[in-house]
Amino acid sequence: MATQDAGSGAGRSVVRGHRNRAVVASTVGTAIEWYDFFLYGTAAALVFPHLFFPGQSEYTGVLASFATQFVGFAARPLGAAIFGHFGDRVGRKSTLVITLLLMGVSTVLIGCLPTYSSIGLAAPILLVVLRVFQGIGVGGEWGGSVLLSMEWGSKKRRGLMASWPQMGVPLGLLISTGMVKWLSSASGDGFESWGWRVPFLASGVLVVIGLYVRLKVLESPDFTAVKRKEAVVRMPLWDVLRYQWREVIAAAFVRLSEQAPFYLFITFVLTYGTSHLGLARGDLLDDTLVAAAIGLVTIPVFGHLSDRYGRRLVYGIGIVCVGAFAFPYFALLDTKTPGLVLLAIVLSLVFHDMQYGPQAALIAEGFGANVRYSGAGLGYQLASVIAGGPAPLIAAAILEDTGSSTGISLYIVGCCVLSMGALFLIPKRAEDGTAVGAGSTAVPRQEAGEGSPSSTKSP
Repeated sequence: MATQDAGSGAGRSVVRGHRNRAVVASTVGTAIEWYDFFLYGTAAALVFPHLFFPGQSEYTGVLASFATQFVGFAARPLGAAIFGHFGDRVGRKSTLVITLLLMGVSTVLIGCLPTYSSIGLAAPILLVVLRVFQGIGVGGEWGGSVLLSMEWGSKKRRGLMASWPQMGVPLGLLISTGMVKWLSSASGDGFESWGWRVPFLASGVLVVIGLYVRLKVLESPDFTAVKRKEAVVRMPLWDVLRYQWREVIAAAFVRLSEQAPFYLFITFVLTYGTSHLGLARGDLLDDTLVAAAIGLVTIPVFGHLSDRYGRRLVYGIGIVCVGAFAFPYFALLDTKTPGLVLLAIVLSLVFHDMQYGPQAALIAEGFGANVRYSGAGLGYQLASVIAGGPAPLIAAAILEDTGSSTGISLYIVGCCVLSMGALFLIPKRAEDGTAVGAGSTAVPRQEAGEGSPSSTKSP
C-alpha cells in the first residue's frame, strides 16, 4: 500500500500522486454535481414559473417554482443517510460513482421534460420527481467527496484539503451561470422554448468526464485503515444518531448563516433584481459569474487560514461578516448602480466563502473515520431543510407581503445569531484533528481503527 511506503522518497511520491488524483476527482465530480443543482435553481428563478406553472400570477408562479427547488433540498438528508451508510461500510469511492450517475441522469431527463402546455399537470409532477433524485444524489455526494480529499491529506492541512471539493460550488455556479448566460444570448427569443434545455442536456457529457476521473482514484487511507482493523460498523447512521446527535444538530445549525444567505445571494437575487428592481437578467448573471470566479481563490484561502488560526475563529468571523452585511447588501442592490450591484454580489459571496472554506473540516473532524461519512453528511445536509431550501421561499413571501427587503435582512441576521450559538456547541479539535472537551463522545475520540461502543465488526 502507498501509505506503508510513505517514509521513503519513492513512497512519498506515490502518496502525493494518489493525493492529487483524489483532490482532482473530488473537485471535478463535485463541480459537476453542483452544476446540475445550481442549474435548476437558475432555471427555477428565470423560466420554470412560465413553463411549468402557467396561468398564475407572477408571484404564485415564482413561489411554486421555488417550492420544487425546495423539494430537492428536502431530499438531501435522505441521500446523506443512504450513501453515508454505504460510504462507511463499502467505501467513499464506490458511493461517489453512484451519486454522480444519479445526479447526471436526473439532470439530463429534466432537459428532456415536456412542459405544462404539452402534458399538463404531469409536467410539474415529473419535475418534482426528478428534483427529488437530484437532491438524493447531491445529498450523498458532499460527504464522500470531502472525505476522499481530506483523508488523503495530512492532519495539519485538513482545512485546505477539505476545502478543495468545496470549490465545486463556485465551479458549478460558474459553469451553470455561464451556460445559461450564453444560451440566453445565443437563443434569443427561443430561450424559453428550447435554449434552457441545452445546459441540462450538456450534463451528460460532464458526467462522462467525471466518471473517468473518479474511477482512477484509490480508496482513502482512513477508510482503508478502518477495514484493515475490522472496525467497520454494521449501522453507522444508528451509531451516529445514538452517540453524536448533538454534533449532528450543531453541524446543521452552524450552516444557517452560510447556506440560507447563499441561496438568496445566487438564486433569489435574480428574482429580486429582475422583477422588483427591473435590472437586466444578463447583467445579474455577469455579476454572479465574477463572484463565482473569485470564489475559486477565496475558498481554499480560508480553508488554509483555518489550518493556521483555527476553524472556529475563521468561521466565526465569517458569520459576523454575513450578519453585518445583511442590510448593506440590499441597500447596494437598491441603488441599481451597476458597480454597486456588482460590489454587493461579490462581497456577499466572499463573506460566504469565509465560512465555506473551513466548513468541511470543521464538521467532518467531529466524527470517527468509521462513522464520518454518515455523521458529517447528515449534519451537513439537514441544513438544507432548515436553511437553503426554505430561504428563497421565505424571502419571496416577505417581499410580497411587505414590498421591502428589511424583513429579509432581519432573516439573515437571525440565521447568523443561531449559527454563532451552534458554533460554540461544536467540540474543539486537538492537534490530531479528534474531538476534545465538552460535548465530545466516544465516537469522535476514536482513531480510524477503533469501533464505537455499539459497533460490531463486519463479516
